[in-house]
Amino acid sequence: MPLINKFRISSVAVLLLLCKVAYAEQPPTSQKGVMDGFRLGGYSSAGITVPRESEASAAINEISLILTWENESRFKFFGELELEKPLTWDDDNKFHSKQSNIDLERFYLDYNLSDNINLRGGRFLTPTGRWNQLHASPLVWTSSRPIATSRLFPTAINGVMTFGAISLDKSALEYSVFIETLKDQDISQDELKFKNTKGARIAFGQQANIGVNLMSFEEKNTTSTRYHMLGLDFLTHYRDIEILGEAFQRWDAHNNSSGYGAYLQTAIPLPIGTNWYGITRVETYQRPDEGHQQRWLLGATWRVKPTQLLKLEFTGGSGDQPESARGFLASFAVLF
Repeated sequence: MPLINKFRISSVAVLLLLCKVAYAEQPPTSQKGVMDGFRLGGYSSAGITVPRESEASAAINEISLILTWENESRFKFFGELELEKPLTWDDDNKFHSKQSNIDLERFYLDYNLSDNINLRGGRFLTPTGRWNQLHASPLVWTSSRPIATSRLFPTAINGVMTFGAISLDKSALEYSVFIETLKDQDISQDELKFKNTKGARIAFGQQANIGVNLMSFEEKNTTSTRYHMLGLDFLTHYRDIEILGEAFQRWDAHNNSSGYGAYLQTAIPLPIGTNWYGITRVETYQRPDEGHQQRWLLGATWRVKPTQLLKLEFTGGSGDQPESARGFLASFAVLF
């Protein structure tokens, strides 16, 4: 059995065991034990997709379980196990689970070294931009993900990272530095193959929070090519309007442009009922092997509760991706 499969099965067993221990009935005690720090949660979403150039489908998009552990020590644990597309319906296959997959999204341990320095080891999302770090369905405005945030750089690695925040006059400077130490050996058919990743990120600002990202990695396409990438992102509010944007530019080892992408998104409160928001997004994206694509999105999102979102959107423009088809999308996401 491949090493990565053994690791995944072991991780699933550990998570399930810890969940059982965390929620088992225990006699009342005045002292807190190690197991008292475990918390179980997660999120899920289901939706309908009506693409412009293919058949409609409905699916449970994901069921994600999140297990955390924290007590009065310097250590913290975070684990996320995701069941992707467990059930899908389309006209040809009716109900099926052909696209289902179990993915160990995150599995890491943090150690608080000092007030400004934390250490992390395991599998974690690369701290690149904003969408990649907060991509869970109940935490983002749209069902579809901007193409540039998933097709230009590694979205997760197995490695180590140091991160923290340094206090400034009226805000703080957040930083993270990371490096891959173990190659991801289990890659799905549509997933891009990256390796030897390293990078850094800083974020600062109060009214407008600005992030700067630097990354270096290899991508295995026709040959293993080394790329360097610069990323800029920001998040700000004008009255009640949220404005979010990210931009990325890649260069190869000879300083030739080798792909770029950017998007600008707004969320505007609507005067129709309570907690309805109008969503707009424009995107541009280019990879040498996929050409240049441009997208636009119009939608409406209803925050039913702080933990529940109903999303309706229509995407147009050029080009289709495996996880981002043009057309109409509707989904409901819940955080539990």
